[in-house]
Amino acid sequence: MARRAIATTSAGVAWSLGYRDGNAVPLYGHLASVAAIARVTRVPLSVDIEAGYTDDEAEMARTIARFIEAGAVGINIQDGAGTPDLLCRKIERTRETAERLGIRLYINARTDVYARALAAASDRVKEVLARARQYRDAGADGLFVLGVTDRTEIREIAKGTELLLNVIAWPGLPAAAELSALGLSRISVRSWIPQTLWLQTSTLVTNFLADGRSEALFEHAAPYPEINAYF
Repeated sequence: MARRAIATTSAGVAWSLGYRDGNAVPLYGHLASVAAIARVTRVPLSVDIEAGYTDDEAEMARTIARFIEAGAVGINIQDGAGTPDLLCRKIERTRETAERLGIRLYINARTDVYARALAAASDRVKEVLARARQYRDAGADGLFVLGVTDRTEIREIAKGTELLLNVIAWPGLPAAAELSALGLSRISVRSWIPQTLWLQTSTLVTNFLADGRSEALFEHAAPYPEINAYF
């Protein structure tokens, strides 16, 4: 049974705060953003913390505690170009910290085997499943495989791990109903929504500066009172 929740995209948060995506947002700014989202939402909040801000285990524990305090009940944390062992240590510290605080934190371990071509194409499923076993043993709940779109490979990964499988919206990715039948539990939309909004905003501004016509500014706008009431 599906449950309502909300998850942040690291790119969307970074851009909204005036930083590039990719472990560039200062921790204080990210925490403030999480607290601001948690203040106005009534569903569980999962936060993409990228690589976790640190490789130091003690500092990792303090950082996780601060995200939980800000309102996060789930996280995405990634291996990126780092080793699986490093991510395992971060997951272990994360799980220990959450349990100490009495929180059943959902830990979604992202692997970049596909996104960064960390294995030959013929070996990527095998490498993902090897990492999945390590991340499960370290305390992860979910496996986020960035960049996989092939139906057969998605099915094979889903069958080969006990972790809840998460992929990302991408050109060529099957529709949600088909993905569910393949064993998928979660689809992330990445930064596609803010990218689309950014393009639409840029187009509106450029056209208004060019012709001064205001019709397009309100043609597809939501009513002001409706938006204001959300807060």
